[in-house]
Amino acid sequence: MLLIKMLRLKRTCCPLMNFCRPQAMGCDSLLDQLGNCANEDQIFDVVAKNKAKLSVEHVKHAIHLLWQFQKERPQMLRTIDIVRKHPQFMVLHAVAENKIDLMDDDTLVDMLYNALRLNVEPHDSIIQQFMVEASRRIERFNMATLSKFAVCLTDQHMYHSPLMGEITDIVHRKLEYIQDARILSSLMLSISGMISTHLRNCLIEKAEFLLDTRDPSQLNNSRRIVQFLRNIKFSYRPLLEKCNKIFLQNIKILDADNISIILGVYQSLHFNNCDFRLAAKWRLTELVNAHSDPASFLRLFAALGPLSGPVVRERLESATLLMVDDFSPSQTLAVIETMEEMECRNPQLIQKVATTLYTQLDQFKPVDIARITKALLSLRCQNPELYAKLRQMLISYLHRSVIPYEVSMLTRVLSLLPSPRIDNLISARIDAVLPQCNLSDLNALAIAITKWVRNGSLYQPGIAAVYMKLLQKLNKCGLERLQKADCMDLLMEELKYISGEWFEEVLAEETMTTFERLIDQIHYSAIYATLLPFTILNYDPPQAEEFFESSIQHIRPHLNLCDPHLLVLFGYSLALAGYFPDILIKTIFSVDFLVKLDSQLDTLPDVLNMRIRLRLMELNRAVCLECPEFQTPWFHDRYCQQLLNKGNPSVSAIQQQIQEILEHILGGSIYSKTSVFTPYYYLIDFECILDKHQKPLPYVDQSVKLLSEKGKLCWEPDSKQLVPGAQRVAIDFLDSKAFCKNSPHMKGETVMKKRHLEILGYHVVQIPHFQWNSMELSTKDAWVEYLKQKIFTKES
Repeated sequence: MLLIKMLRLKRTCCPLMNFCRPQAMGCDSLLDQLGNCANEDQIFDVVAKNKAKLSVEHVKHAIHLLWQFQKERPQMLRTIDIVRKHPQFMVLHAVAENKIDLMDDDTLVDMLYNALRLNVEPHDSIIQQFMVEASRRIERFNMATLSKFAVCLTDQHMYHSPLMGEITDIVHRKLEYIQDARILSSLMLSISGMISTHLRNCLIEKAEFLLDTRDPSQLNNSRRIVQFLRNIKFSYRPLLEKCNKIFLQNIKILDADNISIILGVYQSLHFNNCDFRLAAKWRLTELVNAHSDPASFLRLFAALGPLSGPVVRERLESATLLMVDDFSPSQTLAVIETMEEMECRNPQLIQKVATTLYTQLDQFKPVDIARITKALLSLRCQNPELYAKLRQMLISYLHRSVIPYEVSMLTRVLSLLPSPRIDNLISARIDAVLPQCNLSDLNALAIAITKWVRNGSLYQPGIAAVYMKLLQKLNKCGLERLQKADCMDLLMEELKYISGEWFEEVLAEETMTTFERLIDQIHYSAIYATLLPFTILNYDPPQAEEFFESSIQHIRPHLNLCDPHLLVLFGYSLALAGYFPDILIKTIFSVDFLVKLDSQLDTLPDVLNMRIRLRLMELNRAVCLECPEFQTPWFHDRYCQQLLNKGNPSVSAIQQQIQEILEHILGGSIYSKTSVFTPYYYLIDFECILDKHQKPLPYVDQSVKLLSEKGKLCWEPDSKQLVPGAQRVAIDFLDSKAFCKNSPHMKGETVMKKRHLEILGYHVVQIPHFQWNSMELSTKDAWVEYLKQKIFTKES
C-alpha cells in the first residue's frame, strides 16, 4: 500500500509521458518493464510472466498503454478486437475486477474510460462494477474526474440517465470552481441533454470567460463548445465567433474529421462563416489525396464535396463510386445526403447508392428513412421498387411514432411521394402530437396536410373534412405558440425553416407582433431575419422610422463580422423599405468586399449563389436610382444580359386580353409594345407613350436598348427622343404573387419596382388580378373603361 501511495503521489506531480519513462518508474521493476514496451505483444509478455505480482497500478498502466498504442494508429489499422480477446487481457480484466476497492477515484475512472475505449461491452461485469463504484463516489470526484466519468456515460449512450442528472446538478452547484476550459467544454458536451435554460446561460457565460483565443491548445475545447451549442440548438453568436477565430488560427492542423464536424455544426446552427468555408476548402483540397480507406474518405467527401468546383467534384464522385459497396448503412446515408447538398447529377453514382441503400433499409431508424427518401427525391432518382419500400416503411413508422419531430418529418416526406392514400391512424397520430409541436414541425405538417386535402379528397370520401379540422387545430396551436413566446433566440430557431402558404396566411401578422414585443432581445445577427417579414410583405411596424433606424444602429458596429452574402441580403431588405444606410452601402460596394463576396459565392450551393447574385444586382439598381449621391456605379449590365439570354418572357392569356383592349383604346398595335425592358432591366408587360395632351403617339421603338462598345455593355437612348411634354406609360398586370396571401396588400418588391419606374420617368399603371377578375369588371366595356381611367387620369 505504501508503494501504491507513493506512485499515486508521483503520478499527480509528473506529466504522463514522464511517468511512462523507465527512469520515472522509481524502484518498481514491473512498471519499468511496462514502460519499455513498444507494442501490445510486449505488454502481454510482461503480464504473462508477472501475473502474481500485478497491482492496481500495474493493471492501470498496462490498460492505459494498450489504448495509447491503438489510438496512435489509423482507424483501419487498429486491432482492438484482437487485444480485447487476448488471454492476457483477460488476466488484466480479472485483477482489476478483484481490486476495485483499492483504486483511488482517478484510477477508477481512468480504468473505466480506457476499458470502454477498448470496446469492453457495457454489460461486461467489470464495466458494471466500475459504474456502481463510481456512482457511490460521484459527489467527491474532483471536476477533472467528473468530466471523464461524464464522457464514460456518453460512451454508453446514457445521455438522460439519473447518473447524468446527478452530474448536471453537481456542475450547477460547483460551476464557479471550474477554471479549466478543457474540463468545462467536456462537461458541457456531456450534459447538454439535461440542462435548464438558466444553466445553459451560466455555462455559456463561463465558456466565454475561459476560452482564450490566443491559446492554440483551445482547439479541441472550441470544437466541443460548438458541438454543445448544436446539441442544445442555440446559435449564440458571440461564442460561435470566438470559437471560429480559434478554428481559423489552427486551420493548418485541422484534419478532415474535425473540419467535417465543424461544418456540420455550422450548418445546423445556420452559422455560415465565409472565412472558415474558404479556409476549409483550401485545407481539404490539400488533404484530398491522403484518404484511401472508406471511413476517412467519406469524411473528406462530406466536407469538401459541397464546397468544391466541378473538377474536384468529379474526382470525388468517381472515387465514391468505387467505394460504395464497402460503406456501412450510416456511411451510405452520409453519402446520399452529401450528394443532395452537392446537387449531384451523376446518374451512375445515384443509382449505385440507391441500390446499396435498398439492401440496408432494415438497419435505419425512422428519421433516417425520411432523410433517405427526401435525398433520393431531390436527386431525381428513378427506382420505383425502392420508393414503394420507403413508402411502406414511412407509413409503418408513422403509425407507431409518438415523437412530435419524428411525426412531422415522416408526414412531410410521405407527402412528397406520389398519390399516397392516407388512413385514419395517420390523422389520429398527427392530431395527438399537435399541442407538443414547435412552429417548424407545425409548418411541415401544414404543408403535408394541405397537399393531401388538395390531392386526396377526390378519391377518399370524408378525408377532406378530417384534415380541415386538423388544419384548424394546427392554426390554433401555431398562434398560441407565438403568443406565448418569450425568448427571441428560441423563436428564431423555430422560424428558420418556415416558409410557404401556411406562414403567410396564418402566422405572418402574429409573428411580426411577436417580433415587436421581443425586439430588445435580438443579437445583431438576427436583425436581418427580424426585418424580413416587414420589408418583404411591406408592413410598417408601429413607429416604423424608429424601428428601422434602431435596427440599422444595432448592426452598424458589427458589419465586419457579418458574412458577405448576409450583408447583401440585409442591404436588399432595407432597400425594399427605402432605407440606404451610407456605411452599409459603402461597405457592400467596396472592391474588397466584392472580391470577398465573389470568393464566398464559390463555396455556396448553386441556388443560394444565384439568389445572392440576383439580390446584389437588385440592390445595385436600387442604390443607383434612389441614392445617386453615393456615386455607386451600375455594373450589372453583363449579368442582366446573361439572364435575358436564358429565356424569353412568356405572355399569359390575361396579358393577351389586356393587349387587345389596349389596342382598342389606343387606336392600334403601333401605339403599344409588349414585354419591354426598361433601363436597369426592369421588365414591364406593356409600354405606350402619351403626348402632353394625353394622346397616344405611334410607337417608334424609343425604348432604351443595349449596345456593345469595346466589349462593354451599356444602355443608350435611341437617337429619336420623346417629343416635349410626352411621357412613357408602364402597364403591369399583377398576379397573386405580387400580394400577400389572400390579401390586397402589395408586397415590398412590387412597391419598389413602381417607385423605381417613376424615378425613370414612367407613369406606372398597375392592374391587380383581383380587380381585373372581379364581378364588377366582367364585360369588355367595363375593362375598357377601367384601363382608360388608369392610363389617362394618372391614378393607380
